[in-house]
Amino acid sequence: MPGEIRQKKMLPKYIEVRGAKVHNLKNIDVNIPLHEIVAIAGVSGSGKSSLALGALYAEGSRRYLESLSTYTRRRMTQAERADVEDVRYVPAALALRQRPGVPGIRSTFGTLSELLNSLRLMFSRLASHRCPNGHYCPPSLSVAAMQEITCPVCGEKFYGPGAEELAFNSTGACKTCGGTGVVQTVNEAALVPDDSKTIDEGAVVVWGTLMWSLMKDIVRTMGVRTDVPFRDLSPEEKEIVYHGELKKHHIHYVNPNTLEPAEMDFNYYSAVNSVKNSLAKVKDEKGMKRLEKYLEEDVCPDCHGTRLSEAARAPKLRGIGLDQATAMTLSELIPWVQGVPASLPEEMRPMAENICESFMDVSKRLMDLGLGYLSLDRAASTLSTGERQRVQLARAVRNRTTGVLYVLDEPSIGLHPYNLKGLTGVMDDLQADGNSVIIVDHDTQVLKHADWMIEMGKGAGADGGTVISEGTIEDISKNPRSVIGPFLSDQYEARIRPVLQTTSMFEKGTIHLETGVIHTVHPLDVRIPMGRLTVVTGVSGSGKTTMVLESLIPALKAKTSGQKLPAHVKYIEAEGITQVKLIDATPIGINVRSTVATYANVHDELRKVYAKTKDAKEHSFKAGDFSYNTGKLRCPTCDGTGEISLDVQFLPDVKIPCPDCRGSRYSRDAFDIRRKAKDGNEYSLPELMNMSVDQVLHALGGLKLLQQRLQVLHDLGLGYLTLGEETPGLSGGEAQRLKLASEMGKGQSDSVFVFDEPTIGLHPQDVKTLLHVFQTLIDHGATVVVIEHDLDVIKNADYIIDMGPGGGKEGGRIIACGTPDEIRQTDESITGHYI
Repeated sequence: MPGEIRQKKMLPKYIEVRGAKVHNLKNIDVNIPLHEIVAIAGVSGSGKSSLALGALYAEGSRRYLESLSTYTRRRMTQAERADVEDVRYVPAALALRQRPGVPGIRSTFGTLSELLNSLRLMFSRLASHRCPNGHYCPPSLSVAAMQEITCPVCGEKFYGPGAEELAFNSTGACKTCGGTGVVQTVNEAALVPDDSKTIDEGAVVVWGTLMWSLMKDIVRTMGVRTDVPFRDLSPEEKEIVYHGELKKHHIHYVNPNTLEPAEMDFNYYSAVNSVKNSLAKVKDEKGMKRLEKYLEEDVCPDCHGTRLSEAARAPKLRGIGLDQATAMTLSELIPWVQGVPASLPEEMRPMAENICESFMDVSKRLMDLGLGYLSLDRAASTLSTGERQRVQLARAVRNRTTGVLYVLDEPSIGLHPYNLKGLTGVMDDLQADGNSVIIVDHDTQVLKHADWMIEMGKGAGADGGTVISEGTIEDISKNPRSVIGPFLSDQYEARIRPVLQTTSMFEKGTIHLETGVIHTVHPLDVRIPMGRLTVVTGVSGSGKTTMVLESLIPALKAKTSGQKLPAHVKYIEAEGITQVKLIDATPIGINVRSTVATYANVHDELRKVYAKTKDAKEHSFKAGDFSYNTGKLRCPTCDGTGEISLDVQFLPDVKIPCPDCRGSRYSRDAFDIRRKAKDGNEYSLPELMNMSVDQVLHALGGLKLLQQRLQVLHDLGLGYLTLGEETPGLSGGEAQRLKLASEMGKGQSDSVFVFDEPTIGLHPQDVKTLLHVFQTLIDHGATVVVIEHDLDVIKNADYIIDMGPGGGKEGGRIIACGTPDEIRQTDESITGHYI
């Protein structure tokens, strides 16, 4: 017994990190308590993710994978060794990323959460199956036993479908749409956009772009007048143009270049067939883009959007088919599933209870995380970032592991304060099962739930990478060195913008939108004040995304370009608005060649400046030569990417900084061309690209245009980014603010800016910067509409539109509109309780 006690005492209590130098970490040593909820806080770019994901997760997962056989490892994407001297006592690690990948067209909430697997199994093993002659047979154990079913009516023997035959990603797919639920049809209105033109003048645009202009000659031989305005053609003539039969015609043709007459036989492609012909031949994304304007998506006429073939929809369980079950929301489906075993013969109940239990295990977590409003057939691409991340979290948690390190990267993204209870509950469950939980987050409600906090800082980039405070939440809120501390105290005051009176709210104009039913959103009648900051709030699934991204933006775009309004939008009025801009968190650029300097139009200006130097003129270098993509001065070894990839057998490809240019992207000659800066030092262009925005701003006095552009980046809170930083690697919040760079400082009274959760990845300190950015846009006359859960942004709104009261079918209505004070006094508003 004493030996056992001694052994227990010796169990490690901390993960010990020594000499961490990942990204901007400055050789730090830190102890992370095991079996606790540990929060890592700090401003954007301070090194939180470098410590949590770059050091702890990378080492925890790598060491686990290295215990597997070489054969197994070859088939897995592997992590490289983290830049850390030593990490002791790190458990096997699982990470939940800040931005789960955007799912493809074939992915639904059911496939993403894996609930559909259990449901298909139910319909395969437990349903009444239809014999080839159309009679339904009572449920039996035959399918599970892989035996033939005998029809009690006609005696026909047949096999019931396996779960795979009920999958829309496999043999259960609808033949017409291939299991996507949508078909692409030709939008005839787009084929003749201007019907005042004649066919000879190019009225049928696809004959000018996709098909030979010979079609005009052929259609003339078919009796269609090509010299009168299209609108004046008879219905019969228009029918020939749009849908004429595809067959050969003999025509007399005059070559427009040589004026030589010729005779030839040629197939007639009507306007619609021209598009279909091009669609069949399209080989790449670029070609598809060209065709998109002539196509529209429609619900598949055969499966009615269910994605399933007629045979896959045939099995019936508790009186409904699989298509009807997946159309139910999770909250509706759970009681239905609970009733399945009792609806079956006695001998089938043990198997039914087993299958239903696996469904219930998964769905309990999803319900805890507030996703009960989603139906299983909801396309995964229409889910918000937060919804996708919570599905990912539920999948990780249901495994009931112990002794695992869970690293959660901003799990509060997309969560209303009300939904955070479910998230903190999941964290508590993980800890109770004997796991260690590390959360990287900015939400003070989530941070306050931690047992221990490590704060990185003090600034970002080169000014970060050190531990500035650690301890309990109480310790940190009292620590004068802490940046997050004041935001954790109960005395914190969030409002920094002037309060606007209700009477003057709409004096600059009104955007008026009326919509019909779409998804779970009821018909809406919305008024948004122009020239103000309007925040759209509500719990997850209440209809914010549907109202703003699927209704307001498409309606405004259609209105400003004179196009037809989306089908569910009844009316839009927005006098004086000529452009609408969506600023969202999607990554900028797709490869390493896109950098902060190129995106913000700073690199082009710098190249011009360096091309004018004495050194450049001596070597006859032009501005184009300074391009690291195509110029003479780019590094020949890495071709201007700054890195090379090493193929190491049995191990992951290792990307290392280029040994010749050391990641600068430039050849040695570029370092010889120097320019004296305002601060008295001489710099080469590669050296500037390796400096932060703020450092370059300080060094480059006197260059007005460059100073303006760099100042904008500084004002957006991006001064810590280096000019050569790759844009695909920026966080969601950084990407959003960088997209704004080109918009700042212009008159914007004709513009509507829509921000989709812009506080993603932002420290409360950075949220203040963002509010100043909003104010700058509003001072220039812009109308700003923000979808947001962050309480600091909500409290600073001029006008709030609160949707709800719940998610899904319990939501989809506007609960309250008005100033933050008015929302606070509305009992039905869940948001009101938190502000």
